[in-house]
Amino acid sequence: MRSRAVAVLFTALVTAYAWLLLRAESQGAIAALILVGIAAGILAMRTQLLRPVVRSLGSNERFAQGLAFAAVIVIALALREDDFALLLLTRVLIVIVACLGLNVQFGYAGVVNFAGASFFGVGGYTAAVLASSARLPHLLVLLAGGVTAALAGTVLLLPILRTRGHYAALITIGFALLFRTFLEVNDALGGPQGLKLGEMRIGPLRFNDPISVGPFEGSFYLRYIAVALVLLALAFAVVQRLDRSWVGVALDAVRLDEIAAASFGMDIARWKIAAFTVGNFIIGVAGALSAFLIGFIAPNNYSFAESLIFVSILLLGGIGSPWGLSLATAIVILLPEKFQIIQEYRFLMFAGLVVLTLLFRPAGLVPRPLRRLVGPPLS
Repeated sequence: MRSRAVAVLFTALVTAYAWLLLRAESQGAIAALILVGIAAGILAMRTQLLRPVVRSLGSNERFAQGLAFAAVIVIALALREDDFALLLLTRVLIVIVACLGLNVQFGYAGVVNFAGASFFGVGGYTAAVLASSARLPHLLVLLAGGVTAALAGTVLLLPILRTRGHYAALITIGFALLFRTFLEVNDALGGPQGLKLGEMRIGPLRFNDPISVGPFEGSFYLRYIAVALVLLALAFAVVQRLDRSWVGVALDAVRLDEIAAASFGMDIARWKIAAFTVGNFIIGVAGALSAFLIGFIAPNNYSFAESLIFVSILLLGGIGSPWGLSLATAIVILLPEKFQIIQEYRFLMFAGLVVLTLLFRPAGLVPRPLRRLVGPPLS
C-alpha cells in the first residue's frame, strides 16, 4: 500500500512538471524547467531513488497504465483552452502509437525498418483520399490507413527476408526515399503541394468545433486527445500481450539468433512477416489520425529525416521498452517545440542524445526488463 502511495505521489509530481512545461512561454522559464528535469533524472539514476517506484509499477502493470492515462487526462483538462499545448500533447500520443508499431518490428523481432515515416505517410494519404472520395465512417478510415500501410509493407517483405543487418536497413532507406519521390511526382495525390483533409467526424461529433457543455468549455483538440488515448490504450495492450505471450518468446528467439531459432524448427520468415505487418498496421493507423489532426499533408511531412526521428526515439527510450519510448517521445517532440532556440538544431540534438545514450546508457532511458520464463517444476 505504501509503495502505491509513493507511485501516486511520483506520478503527481511528473504531471505537475509536464503541466508547467507545457504552460511556460518564457524561454528562460522553459530552460530552467529543462535543467531541473535533467538534474532530477541524473539524481534519480545515480542514487536509485526511483527503484521502489519502478518496482511497485512493474509489479502491477494495470495500475501503472491507469496512472499514466489519468495523468494525461488531468493535463488535458488543466490545459483545456490552450490550443498549442493540447496540439503538442496530441502529437506526443500519436507518435507513441507509431513508435509502438516500430517497436514490434525493431525491438521484438529485430526487423530493421528505417522507413517508419513512410508507412506513417501511407496511413495519412489513405485517410486523405478516403475522406474526400468515399463516404466511409472516419473510424473505418483510420483502420483503412493501417490496412493500407500493412499491404504497402508487403513490397519490402521479399528483399527483407533475403537480407540481414545493414543490407536490410539499406532496403528500407531506399523505400523511404522512393516513397517521397513517388508522392512528389504523383499529381493524383497532390504532388509537392499535398492534400487537404476535412474535419474528422464520428457520428454527430464534429471534431473541429469547440467543446461547450454547460459551464465547461474546451478546445476542439480535446476530442483528438480522446481518440488518441483510445488508440494508445489499444496499441499498448496489443504490444504488451504480444510481448508476454508465446508469440513474444518466438520473436525474441528470432531476434537473438536466427540460426538457433531455425534449428529448433521455427519458421523465421513467418515470424518476421507477422512482426513487420502488425507493426506497419499500427503505424498506419497513427498516421491516419495524424493527418486528420493536422488537416493537411504533403511529401515533406514524411521524409527520411522523420523516419530517423522514430528510430532515435526507440534508441533513446530503450529498444523493446514501451515505457521507455513513451518517455523518449515526450522528450523528442516537446523540447524543440517549446525551447525554440534549438528548433533549427533539433536533428543535431537528436543525434547527440542518441550518441550519449549509446555511450552511457546503451539499454536506453528505461531498459526492457529481462524476460523470465517459468515452466513446470522438474520431477
